[in-house]
Amino acid sequence: MTARVLEGAPIAIQIRQELHDRVADFTRHAGRPPGLGIVLVGDDAASEIYVQNKLKAAKETGLRADFHHLPSTVSLAEVLATVERLNLSDAHDGILVQDPLPPAIASGTRAIFDTNVPEKDIDAFHPVNVGRLSQGRAVLAACTPSGVIEMLVRSGIRLEGSRAVVIGRSDIVGKPMALLLLHRDATVTICHSKTRDLPSVSAEADIIVAAVGRPGFVRRSFVKPGATVVDVGINRITDLAMARALLGADSPRLGVLERRGSLVVGDVHPEVAEVAGALTPVPGGVGPLTIAMLLKNTLLAAEARLRAASGTAV
Repeated sequence: MTARVLEGAPIAIQIRQELHDRVADFTRHAGRPPGLGIVLVGDDAASEIYVQNKLKAAKETGLRADFHHLPSTVSLAEVLATVERLNLSDAHDGILVQDPLPPAIASGTRAIFDTNVPEKDIDAFHPVNVGRLSQGRAVLAACTPSGVIEMLVRSGIRLEGSRAVVIGRSDIVGKPMALLLLHRDATVTICHSKTRDLPSVSAEADIIVAAVGRPGFVRRSFVKPGATVVDVGINRITDLAMARALLGADSPRLGVLERRGSLVVGDVHPEVAEVAGALTPVPGGVGPLTIAMLLKNTLLAAEARLRAASGTAV
């Protein structure tokens, strides 16, 4: 068996095309486009690339996208003040603070999530949005898990009645992923570092979502033949020996490592492709959908704010 590859880019393009007309409708009603404010602190090269990709996608979809780049020496109070200004801005419907923060202020991540008003929290990390998601009445849900749901549904993967295992319990992916699957009538198990005999638990699943942050962690023994495996992992490796052990000595991807000095791999070992029914690649799987859902959340936030202001449906 060779797994069907679930590419994220075609689905992301489809979602963005659907959003384009809705954004145009909103702009006609509101007299302005939906607005997104992105805050980047420091000079992390990967984060800068991610932010530029988000800004480009937003503008192509018709959104207003503003970039606030703060130096790595900035204080947490100054970051919070920037978020507060965006909270008060009538032109901005969504606010995103790019993760990770510089080490000096990384402990303030939760404070930033809490400062961002729920109505503009397009990452959906504010406790109010988390609570609404738990009750199945969220307007905004975490982008990456939402993208996974879109991929599964649009790829014809049955969720209702399926047994799903989420490997990882982070606030950003694992927990909201489990809730979104539960709301789609899947039977969900969350696994983590303390789960006993994790491979055998995972091997009972029809759908596996791997979000543990460990290269090649999910092996063949974790996967029931024919299961759908979604790899959310983004692990940057620089060691050639590790890459060879993971990908095989003949893998053409080793050339990427040699040219660039690093290589992005997922949480799922390549051998899983031999037993799974469907599998997302890394890169090229979930990543493009995260950006698409960021744009969708910005529009949803804008529509909700307009409804609240006017008392009419958009």
